[in-house]
Amino acid sequence: MENLRILLCCGAGMSSGFLASNARKAAKKKKIAASIEARSFSEANEYMGSIDVLLLGPHYATELENFQRKGESYGVSVAVIPKEIYGALDGAALLDLAIKTKEAQK
Repeated sequence: MENLRILLCCGAGMSSGFLASNARKAAKKKKIAASIEARSFSEANEYMGSIDVLLLGPHYATELENFQRKGESYGVSVAVIPKEIYGALDGAALLDLAIKTKEAQK
């Protein structure tokens, strides 16, 4: 798999920042080429042309369909981060979610 570009979005990007850091560590440990960034929800649209996967914080689940429509034209896969992964800041599970989300699009 080529470099997987993942963007996490939450309210201010704080919680997702810790989650992204943990996911980068998991990617390194698993030898998976991935760039994983966290931004605030309000910035998500700006990154659509430069990412492969957009993962939304659980509190933005109501925006999933909206972002899936936006992502289609860019080839971006979109999913909501389950509360269990988000709350535990489980980077390995987040990485698995991103990979599965991208593979489901193929």
